[in-house]
Amino acid sequence: MGRQFQVYKGLQRPLVYRGFKGKYIYWGVGTLLAGLVLGAMTMALINMWLGLIVLIAAVAGGLVFIAGKQKKGLHIKTRPTGIFIHKVNFKNLSRYGRKTSI
Repeated sequence: MGRQFQVYKGLQRPLVYRGFKGKYIYWGVGTLLAGLVLGAMTMALINMWLGLIVLIAAVAGGLVFIAGKQKKGLHIKTRPTGIFIHKVNFKNLSRYGRKTSI
Protein backbone atom coordinates (compact mmCIF):
# COMPACT_ATOMS: atom_id res chain seq x y z
CA MET A 1 0.00 0.00 0.00
CA GLY A 2 1.15 3.54 -0.81
CA ARG A 3 1.64 6.29 1.67
CA GLN A 4 -0.97 8.99 2.11
CA PHE A 5 0.12 12.61 2.22
CA GLN A 6 -1.84 15.63 3.26
CA VAL A 7 -2.59 18.05 0.47
CA TYR A 8 -2.05 21.77 1.07
CA LYS A 9 -5.39 23.38 0.21
CA GLY A 10 -4.34 27.04 0.29
CA LEU A 11 -2.66 27.18 -3.11
CA GLN A 12 -5.46 29.15 -4.78
CA ARG A 13 -5.58 31.87 -2.13
CA PRO A 14 -3.83 35.23 -2.62
CA LEU A 15 -0.66 35.92 -0.66
CA VAL A 16 -1.32 37.88 2.55
CA TYR A 17 1.23 40.02 4.42
CA ARG A 18 0.25 42.31 7.32
CA GLY A 19 -3.27 42.82 6.04
CA PHE A 20 -2.32 43.44 2.41
CA LYS A 21 -3.37 40.80 -0.11
CA GLY A 22 -2.07 39.82 -3.53
CA LYS A 23 -1.03 42.68 -5.78
CA TYR A 24 -1.50 45.24 -3.00
CA ILE A 25 1.63 43.90 -1.29
CA TYR A 26 3.67 45.06 -4.28
CA TRP A 27 1.81 48.38 -4.35
CA GLY A 28 2.71 48.84 -0.67
CA VAL A 29 6.39 48.07 -1.26
CA GLY A 30 6.39 50.50 -4.18
CA THR A 31 4.80 53.18 -1.99
CA LEU A 32 7.42 52.65 0.72
CA LEU A 33 10.28 52.91 -1.78
CA ALA A 34 8.79 55.95 -3.54
CA GLY A 35 8.24 57.71 -0.21
CA LEU A 36 11.78 56.92 0.87
CA VAL A 37 13.27 58.29 -2.36
CA LEU A 38 11.03 61.38 -2.33
CA GLY A 39 11.85 62.07 1.33
CA ALA A 40 15.59 61.56 0.79
CA MET A 41 15.62 63.92 -2.19
CA THR A 42 13.70 66.54 -0.20
CA MET A 43 16.16 66.14 2.68
CA ALA A 44 19.13 66.56 0.37
CA LEU A 45 17.79 69.48 -1.66
CA ILE A 46 15.66 71.54 0.74
CA ASN A 47 15.70 70.75 4.44
CA MET A 48 16.11 67.72 6.69
CA TRP A 49 12.95 68.35 8.71
CA LEU A 50 10.81 69.05 5.67
CA GLY A 51 12.18 65.88 4.08
CA LEU A 52 11.16 63.89 7.16
CA ILE A 53 7.64 65.32 7.00
CA VAL A 54 7.41 64.53 3.27
CA LEU A 55 8.68 60.98 3.88
CA ILE A 56 6.13 60.27 6.61
CA ALA A 57 3.26 61.89 4.68
CA ALA A 58 4.06 60.02 1.44
CA VAL A 59 4.37 56.62 3.10
CA ALA A 60 1.35 57.00 5.39
CA GLY A 61 -0.83 58.54 2.68
CA GLY A 62 0.12 55.86 0.17
CA LEU A 63 -0.56 52.99 2.56
CA VAL A 64 -3.92 54.45 3.60
CA PHE A 65 -4.84 54.88 -0.07
CA ILE A 66 -3.85 51.28 -0.87
CA ALA A 67 -5.79 49.95 2.12
CA GLY A 68 -8.86 51.80 0.86
CA LYS A 69 -8.44 50.40 -2.65
CA GLN A 70 -8.04 46.90 -1.25
CA LYS A 71 -11.46 47.01 0.42
CA LYS A 72 -13.04 47.09 -3.04
CA GLY A 73 -11.45 43.74 -3.88
CA LEU A 74 -8.45 42.31 -5.68
CA HIS A 75 -10.01 42.87 -9.08
CA ILE A 76 -10.98 46.48 -9.70
CA LYS A 77 -14.46 46.76 -11.14
CA THR A 78 -16.32 49.87 -12.16
CA ARG A 79 -19.31 50.43 -9.95
CA PRO A 80 -21.50 53.15 -11.38
CA THR A 81 -23.54 55.16 -8.92
CA GLY A 82 -26.77 56.91 -9.70
CA ILE A 83 -30.14 56.24 -11.24
CA PHE A 84 -30.24 55.15 -14.87
CA ILE A 85 -33.43 55.58 -16.89
CA HIS A 86 -33.64 53.67 -20.15
CA LYS A 87 -35.88 55.09 -22.81
CA VAL A 88 -38.56 52.67 -24.02
CA ASN A 89 -39.18 52.60 -27.75
CA PHE A 90 -42.82 51.53 -28.19
CA LYS A 91 -42.57 51.50 -32.00
CA ASN A 92 -40.31 48.45 -31.94
CA LEU A 93 -42.52 46.55 -29.47
CA SER A 94 -45.13 45.86 -32.13
CA ARG A 95 -42.65 43.66 -34.01
CA TYR A 96 -42.73 41.11 -31.24
CA GLY A 97 -46.50 41.18 -30.76
CA ARG A 98 -48.99 39.43 -33.06
CA LYS A 99 -47.87 37.65 -36.13
CA THR A 100 -50.00 37.69 -39.23
CA SER A 101 -50.60 34.40 -40.97
CA ILE A 102 -50.12 34.13 -44.72
